[in-house]
Amino acid sequence: MFTGLTEELGIVKSINRLSYGASIFVECNKVLDDLNIGDSISVDGVCQTVGKLENNGFLVDVSQETIDVSTFKYFQTGKKVNLERAMKANGRFGGHIVSGHVDGTGKFIEKISQGAFDLYYFSVPDEITRYMVYKGSICVDGISLTIASLEDNVFSVAVIPQTTSNTNLLSLKSGDYINLESDIFAKYIEKFISKTDNTTDKITVSFLEEHGFM
Repeated sequence: MFTGLTEELGIVKSINRLSYGASIFVECNKVLDDLNIGDSISVDGVCQTVGKLENNGFLVDVSQETIDVSTFKYFQTGKKVNLERAMKANGRFGGHIVSGHVDGTGKFIEKISQGAFDLYYFSVPDEITRYMVYKGSICVDGISLTIASLEDNVFSVAVIPQTTSNTNLLSLKSGDYINLESDIFAKYIEKFISKTDNTTDKITVSFLEEHGFM
């Protein structure tokens, strides 16, 4: 379990493509403190298991399924990645509940300066927008953010300078892919009120009205 608060920017130093997926080494410093082999760590919002530790970073073995649904397929050496260790039970919960199981990828559209902060705009597929609401939480590349606007398949988030300077949002270019994880509570609610699995049914306004939620 994670909070979506990036602890450090790591750098992808090596990628070894394998038949089952890939082996990736991430260079870092801060998150190595109290990190052990077998621990969970969020890499650009994707929960991974530490397979090997070095004094300058860690290695993870990535499954092909994870590569298929995430931006890992586009990783190149030198890429900066957002890192977060799993949350401690006695730690402060500063972001929102993030599982590290990404729903899919979206695309960065543009950044518009608003003075004290920046508005970042992203496009997102239908299967993810179904769980998104105005002022709700969204995890972008492992960063806990609040949806500032949502129209059709485009949403925006307002990002303060502290977040920009401590994450890889600063290096985004138009057309870049990003990992997205929607609020997990929305998925549980859909499952509880649906007669079938939440991978097939779709929550709509009429559905909510029919079942007394509006």
